[in-house]
Amino acid sequence: MMERDREESVDLAQISLRPLQLSDVDDLMVWTTDEKVPKFCTWEPYSSKDQGIDFIQNKACEFLWSRAICLNDSAIGFISMTSSSVTDKSRGKSVELGYVLGSKYWSKGIMTYVVKQVKKVAFREFPHLERLEALVDAENVGSQRVLEKAGFHREGVLRKYLFFKGKSRDMVIFSVLSTDLNHQD
Repeated sequence: MMERDREESVDLAQISLRPLQLSDVDDLMVWTTDEKVPKFCTWEPYSSKDQGIDFIQNKACEFLWSRAICLNDSAIGFISMTSSSVTDKSRGKSVELGYVLGSKYWSKGIMTYVVKQVKKVAFREFPHLERLEALVDAENVGSQRVLEKAGFHREGVLRKYLFFKGKSRDMVIFSVLSTDLNHQD
């Protein structure tokens, strides 16, 4: 078992972030069609390449900030920040982090590495930002571990906060503040 884990490890130096491109559609389809990946997401697995093309051409640009998570320039996931300040002016100094990663890359430290990088980018590129937050399904223990390892603080459980995939879901809210960065690695 240990030997197999070593073979499957990923050199994090090979991980990069870049804008999602139309040429990424085949890579994107690998993880958007995987039933395991959107289990805790509001979207269902993709069933056609047209959905992938639509996401790249029309939906990815709607985020405040977004990047493909790449391993050797192949898109293995996606990370984004959204702002509700357009509809709620009282939330103007806060953005929400969201991410997804192909299941074959889970538990390899990739997402923790990426979230740590994006945390720095968020406060550098958006100097007015005071708060970066993430909402995680209460059953998504892996994603909660990612955020904790990346220096986010667990604030609490929002009971029956979202309704999707046929049921009301408890969400755990995590955050990191601009003032926290001075106290973290």
